[in-house]
Amino acid sequence: MVEQLERVAAPTRRDLARAQRRRGGSHVVAHLVLGAGALVMAFPFLWQIVMSLSTNAEVQSVTPSFWPAHLQWGNYAAVFERLPFLEQFRTSVVITVVRVLAQILFCTAAGYAFARMRFRGRTVLLAAVLSILMVPSQVYLLSQYQIIADLELLDSLGGLVLPGLFSAFGTFLMRTAFLGMPDELEEAARLDGANPFQVFWRVMLPLARPTISVLAITSTLWSWNELLWPLVVSTYAERMPLSAGLATLISDRTTDYPVVMAASLLAMAPVLVLFVVLQRRVIDGLASSGLK
Repeated sequence: MVEQLERVAAPTRRDLARAQRRRGGSHVVAHLVLGAGALVMAFPFLWQIVMSLSTNAEVQSVTPSFWPAHLQWGNYAAVFERLPFLEQFRTSVVITVVRVLAQILFCTAAGYAFARMRFRGRTVLLAAVLSILMVPSQVYLLSQYQIIADLELLDSLGGLVLPGLFSAFGTFLMRTAFLGMPDELEEAARLDGANPFQVFWRVMLPLARPTISVLAITSTLWSWNELLWPLVVSTYAERMPLSAGLATLISDRTTDYPVVMAASLLAMAPVLVLFVVLQRRVIDGLASSGLK
């Protein structure tokens, strides 16, 4: 009897061993493919670091050098000599913080109103807001500039901040989030005596935190990297954000590419550190909102 059981169990053990070997081989192949993909995606960033530590001759040479002969740490010091880096960094931080807070406030309120409230002209107003998403921002650039000029806000922090206090994308994003919430929660809050503002502030808004995180992330990246509007509305280097300040390093005659790469890395560092610190929240927020 024991011998019969062993004969029956032997093929099963061999099948399990084969399955484990196949599974181990597939894992190796998957890791190799993922590693190659990660290297391809990280290569531009690594190449930027190498360029920031090279000389301009090495960067512009026909035969690329994958590592500089001597590390040029002075390129980072040259950034502070050619740009008012700290002033521009402070301007970028102020613009980003004010815009993110304003978009969270205005877009959540507008999204909740369009999703949960009934008022006359709601459909027409929503269509007007969403139509902004269909028009390139360059189309209304001149009208925005004229408004800022009439308000005498050129070359000022207010002129840089004002156009980004509200966004149609943020309104659409928050409206989608509030539409997906069950009506029973709102009805239960009303039965408990909550007024419309309390329903929004205490019930619906906490449930929308993942989507608010997505809105804050996208607003931060957009505000930090915006280039065209700061170049149009500001002319003094001390009043520019970093995105526009980096553009002034590029000339039509000669460009010191290692200094440009070093300045780009310094400008990228705060956002990169912020992403590393809030990585889990960023991924959870993007996953819950369905954005890709």
